[in-house]
Amino acid sequence: MIHIRDIHKSYITGENRLHVLKGIDLDIAEGEMISIMGASGSGKSTLLNILGILDNYDKGEYSLNGSKIFNLNEKKAARLRNQMLGFVFQSFNLISFKNAMENVALPLYYQKIGRKKRNLIAMEYLDRLGLKDWAFHLPSELSGGQKQRIAIARALITKPKVILADEPTGALDSVTSMEMMDLFEEINNSGITVVIVTHEHDISARTHRIIHITDGMITDIIKN
Repeated sequence: MIHIRDIHKSYITGENRLHVLKGIDLDIAEGEMISIMGASGSGKSTLLNILGILDNYDKGEYSLNGSKIFNLNEKKAARLRNQMLGFVFQSFNLISFKNAMENVALPLYYQKIGRKKRNLIAMEYLDRLGLKDWAFHLPSELSGGQKQRIAIARALITKPKVILADEPTGALDSVTSMEMMDLFEEINNSGITVVIVTHEHDISARTHRIIHITDGMITDIIKN
């Protein structure tokens, strides 16, 4: 599903050049669930942004479901993200003035699906995640766990091949975190590839493999 070879990424800040990724090689199979761990500044979020076609890389090769990804224009990158990828973030990234149903339905707006149909589909996903009764509530009226379930429903609504999650349990208590991992396992068991960036060992322990990154390089891969 995901194949990357010798990926390098640097950022220029003033007169300084920061070499963040230093030759990453990684294969992620279809239907696999992996976690990426590393200290702050190790490059794990940069790698996730490249996998999510949110950032370009300087050198190397990246193939997603057989398509080579490099220096795509924003229109093509957005189309691929919308077709192939779902995103879940620590901060939920919900739109504050839209209710739960509207937040979940948003990706279908970009697929030019009519309002009535996309809202019906959104309600189906909210129902699947136990949030149908909260469909017309704003994010400010929801708990952290409910917000993350809405974010997951939004990520799933386009039927992506891959879910990319950046610290998805970072803002949640331990009980809710385990509930979210139950949900990610359920998603993964349906055939969707899941990639989770985390610093929590009890989260990574529930994935198939743990990829450790140190100073921009993969230093260890542990099979669970």
